[in-house]
Amino acid sequence: MSRSKAGSPPDPRGKERFNEERAAYTVKGNAQPDLDGGITAIREVVKTLKPKPGVYRMIDARGDVLYVGKARSLKARVANYTQIKGLTNRLQRMVSQTRGMEIVTTNSEAEALLLEAQFIKRFRPPYNVLLRDDKSFPFIHLRESHDFPRIMKHRGARKAKGAYYGPFASAGSVNTTINALQKLFLLRSCTDSFFARRDRPCLLYQIKRCSAPCVGRIDKEGYDRLIREAKDFLGGKSGAVQAQIEQQMAQAAEALDFETAALLRDRLRAATFIQGSQAVNAEGVGDADVFALSAKGGHVGIQGFFVRGGQNWGHRAFFPSHVQDVEDAEVLARVLAQFYEEVPPPPHILVDRELPEQALLEEAFAKLAGRKVSISIPQRGERRRLMKQASRNATEALDRRLAESGTQAKVMRELTEFLELPEVPARIEIYDNSHIQGSKAVGAMVVVGPEGFIKNQYRKFNIKSAQTNDDFGMMREVLERRFSRAMKEDPDREKAGVWPDLVLIDGGKGQMSAVRDTLEELGIEDVPLIAIAKGPHHGREGREVFHFPDGREKTLPTNSPVLFYMQRLRDESHRFVIGAHRAKRSRAITASPLDEIPGIGPARKRALLLHFGTASKVRAAALADLKRVPGISESGAQKIYDFYHAR
Repeated sequence: MSRSKAGSPPDPRGKERFNEERAAYTVKGNAQPDLDGGITAIREVVKTLKPKPGVYRMIDARGDVLYVGKARSLKARVANYTQIKGLTNRLQRMVSQTRGMEIVTTNSEAEALLLEAQFIKRFRPPYNVLLRDDKSFPFIHLRESHDFPRIMKHRGARKAKGAYYGPFASAGSVNTTINALQKLFLLRSCTDSFFARRDRPCLLYQIKRCSAPCVGRIDKEGYDRLIREAKDFLGGKSGAVQAQIEQQMAQAAEALDFETAALLRDRLRAATFIQGSQAVNAEGVGDADVFALSAKGGHVGIQGFFVRGGQNWGHRAFFPSHVQDVEDAEVLARVLAQFYEEVPPPPHILVDRELPEQALLEEAFAKLAGRKVSISIPQRGERRRLMKQASRNATEALDRRLAESGTQAKVMRELTEFLELPEVPARIEIYDNSHIQGSKAVGAMVVVGPEGFIKNQYRKFNIKSAQTNDDFGMMREVLERRFSRAMKEDPDREKAGVWPDLVLIDGGKGQMSAVRDTLEELGIEDVPLIAIAKGPHHGREGREVFHFPDGREKTLPTNSPVLFYMQRLRDESHRFVIGAHRAKRSRAITASPLDEIPGIGPARKRALLLHFGTASKVRAAALADLKRVPGISESGAQKIYDFYHAR
């Protein structure tokens, strides 16, 4: 297979495949493949290795990571790369680019497997199978650092004390479940500071979604009982919880306490709603994750179902990249290793095929979970039925993905032609800014690639030098800062993800002139620029005008797929920059003048406000008064006094 030539149309199977092939065949640093040089570099490393388990990284001439691998015996495994005849063409290309290696030894092969998954997620090497999913999975968290624990949605590291339930497939499924759980168990969702300030019940109590522990409408013993019931329900004992509520409702009705009976009836309906909203029946499965793989045309789709306590908590499709010339079972094993690097493994992992090094995966996952984890292929019963459903979903998801890829590739080709670009852009950056009469101005950059928006590469810019209401000056500042940094980081334009193939500006002729002049001053004249201005009725008729650097203007038909795509990019930049602007305004509203004093943290600021009452009184205080504040040392009091008076 030959490398695609510059300016040639992409692979008709989609831009995603085109980019993978380009990454696989491009030699970084503009050096020609040198198989002998790679073998020599590897042999030098082999001389220093011992037959111990560990992780190795293949490094190219620029210091970028090409591949991450693990081994039971580093010496034997790395030495295999010098036996060229036994390597696939793909691995031979990798060896030809290798100019060095980095080695980390571990205590066991299981530890090496876990470390390998961490390195792959960190470095995103072009020769590893990659689980391309930048969204962390949400959990339900019962936070127990308070006498009345709070129920909340949680993403990221699970450091706070309390019980975590998940993963859920999406934020929407978590929000729906939390809303139903609030109706079912009347648990509070407010922050601790909001809780402490209440002197009467809030709206959630009025609509029967909270028991109002903040004002004593329920005592600690009664709230603890609700917490236990919630844990039982989320832990799989939903039937017992429902039976208990039914019994309490019957007792209340017999005692003619119809108000309590009605409340219990509403709670019972919430429990029924949660169970009825399960898209997949997983009764009898317990705690398990189900994974099925489908492969077609060099692409792989993996469907995952997440079952906890017999309840289906959602499903998600994964489309790993760099899967060419890799066995399907190996792809699934690599995806599982990277997936559970972030998500705690359940007791049972169900798969649709035998995995290589399955016992090693079980050992590694057991280390992560702190208990036994089994990987198995279901043969009969409910688990087998669930696996068949996952397999069908994997095939359908991959078919949709391939259809979308074909459509997207066509849109990108038409966009390339309409905007007169030299080749299909692999990285598009969209810029916008937001402010209110020049105050709290924020600029933003949104990034989109062949697989959609790359949210972990979005950037916000706090406007520093531009004058009030100078939209052009704000745009100049954002672009100057962005591309000055790019020139420092990668002046030769050899690193992936540093330089864009297309820059879109939200605005018209003025914004285009500002950006064009800014890049010319930096000596950058080959980055394609396009400004998108709303039409005569603010875009309601889809009559956006596209401004080119040379002053030309173009429009697209109102039903053009390219127009819809460009509108979606612009709308995403609007969403992101407006959100950043609102967050900055919110921080400004809650900011205190004391925040500006160097060396005054939250504890000292709290002590000052408790002692004086307001920041203005702190400013007017004498040095002797400042020294009398509990928690403020003499040197600290001197700093505060000097800040306000030594000017």
